Amino acid sequence: MSSTMLELVQQVTNELGVSTPASVAGNTNQDVIQILALMNAAGYEFLRRHPWQALTKQHAFYTEYLTTTGNWTTASRVITGIPSTAGLDTTYQAIGTGINQNTFIASVDSSTQVTLNQNFAADGGADATLYFQKMKYSLPSDYEALVPRTMWDKSKHWEMLGPEDAQQWEWLLSGYISTGPRIRWRLFSGYFQIWPGNSGPEYLGFEYRSKGWANAADGTVKNSFTADSDTTIYPDRLMVLATKLKYFQAKGFDTTALYRDYLYELEAAMALDMSSANLSFAPRPGTVLIGYDNIPDSGYGPN
Repeated sequence: MSSTMLELVQQVTNELGVSTPASVAGNTNQDVIQILALMNAAGYEFLRRHPWQALTKQHAFYTEYLTTTGNWTTASRVITGIPSTAGLDTTYQAIGTGINQNTFIASVDSSTQVTLNQNFAADGGADATLYFQKMKYSLPSDYEALVPRTMWDKSKHWEMLGPEDAQQWEWLLSGYISTGPRIRWRLFSGYFQIWPGNSGPEYLGFEYRSKGWANAADGTVKNSFTADSDTTIYPDRLMVLATKLKYFQAKGFDTTALYRDYLYELEAAMALDMSSANLSFAPRPGTVLIGYDNIPDSGYGPN
């Protein structure tokens, strides 16, 4: 089990030969405040040093949609008479007769009315069929970065295509031929955005790097140490050595020996964090199918 934040700070102070605190959170001693700040700084920096397996998570979700009815004319951008607008917001696009491509909700005005971001091309008529498709999905609260090529449409068993660049994305949203069987994606404006939308529960997912390197006693994921009982996903010794190194740097002391110890521990921690593939100097195809290794030498002709 990982040491708590208090135990880690106490280990650092014992090795540095400074006063050992009975508690850290809320402690007003300047050395304790600085050591905690340096330890948190080390935690932030380790996020980008290595793809720690404990920080790799999967995020999956169903596409959201609403099939309903409404009334609209070319005289305005407003759709009225919707039975309910519950759950709708500006992350939804509207689909229906006379509604142009890439038309999103600009505002939800009431429980029966929404305003769109562009004009209608034609009247929809009374109680016309209307589809709202959610196109922009929030990233996980502890999101740090995506793991490349893990974005899948799990319902269709197809990899989603992306990330699309700005030019390709605008072509998809604005061009004549912009839909197909494959879902495309892009990170934009803080959302995981998809195209085209769905009017059904499509199951999508991807892996991501979490920034939650600390954990509260109750298991809550945190981005830094704030309580004495907090723990971390990083190895204890790595946190201690990184904090000591930063302390020496801050004080202007010689860091040669500390840096050597820290670097050794960091390289060992990264190497032991996850397994690696076996590499062959003489790779060859497998022989699970019929090939020259399992074709008989005789018996091809009639007896």
